[in-house]
Amino acid sequence: MSERDAHLIGTYARFPVTFERGEGARLWDDEGNEYLDFLTGISVSSVGHCHPKVVEAIREQAGRLIHVGNLFYTEPMVRLSRRLAESSLGGRVFFTNSGAEAVEAALKLARRFKQGGEIVVAEGAFHGRTFGALSATPQETKQAPFAPLVPGFVTVPVGRVADAVGERTAAVLLEPIRGESGIHLTEYETLREIRDACDEHGAALIFDEIQTGLGRTGTLWAYEQTGVVPDALTTAKALGGGLPIGALVTGLRLADVFQAGDHGSTFAGGPVVCAAANAVLDVLQDDALLAGVRDVGERLRERLAELPGVSAVRGRGLMCAFDLEAGGAPDLVRRALLEQRLVANATGPGTVRLLPPLIIGDAEADEAVARLRALL
Repeated sequence: MSERDAHLIGTYARFPVTFERGEGARLWDDEGNEYLDFLTGISVSSVGHCHPKVVEAIREQAGRLIHVGNLFYTEPMVRLSRRLAESSLGGRVFFTNSGAEAVEAALKLARRFKQGGEIVVAEGAFHGRTFGALSATPQETKQAPFAPLVPGFVTVPVGRVADAVGERTAAVLLEPIRGESGIHLTEYETLREIRDACDEHGAALIFDEIQTGLGRTGTLWAYEQTGVVPDALTTAKALGGGLPIGALVTGLRLADVFQAGDHGSTFAGGPVVCAAANAVLDVLQDDALLAGVRDVGERLRERLAELPGVSAVRGRGLMCAFDLEAGGAPDLVRRALLEQRLVANATGPGTVRLLPPLIIGDAEADEAVARLRALL
């Protein structure tokens, strides 16, 4: 055990690197080595590390007001709730501290909407590690050590979700793109069938956009590209520019389901994190940036497909993954970090995931591929 691990509970298999500074798409460790970051804290620092607008918003707000609690209003909170609702489903917002908490709120919303109803989820989904979110994450290795879990979840392959919706269904909880399982896209027609089934049986459709949202796929929200509008969505990760914040956003249908006292969170929606999130949305208002996400993402996938030993490439925008014919993704990711100073992530034995900052251009995409080519 290293000295760094002496007082940390060992729930993370950390790499032997200590980062001290970040700017844009670059990180520097405590020995001064520079890295190209194509993971961004798992889609968190999507506008780049220490974006000047985010840093200034945090500094200004922290010098004025840090916390008052949810018995009162603050201007950053009210402004952010309006911007999130108006940019998406038009309903109301409940703030949380993380993506898992946003999912917990969504699950409670669904049960409040149809009490005792079941929640349909897809095989291979990942929605978080708190008990409700974990119960909606049908992966044996993650669930088994913590059984019994929350009852009332129905798990089916994503292509059979529509068939599983019935009169007992309170909601379908679904990722438009399943990120933690290796960037697997759901066909638009499948999403439309699920939407129709929910409408037929009076169930709510909830999209988990914690990883796909906030520009990651080339539009502010991934659902905008599908033609399917959910009744609610969850967001987090990139929202705070690196600070912890999440949100449940409803459409008009579910806007008034929660009543006073139904849910709460002491720190959620605090003025500093909301100020940071407003700065992130300011950056993401740039249509040219989102167009760049689409264009650079396409270029990145084309270059990845040309690498030796790559059998498949998937993704949308700057949410990308590639499979290795011979496996060995965890080893490749480790070597990429330690030998090529490229930060990436393995989602399984044969899959590498890339979630670079949305601000990168062709040069950074080509540089990442060149570093991977040197290893492959």
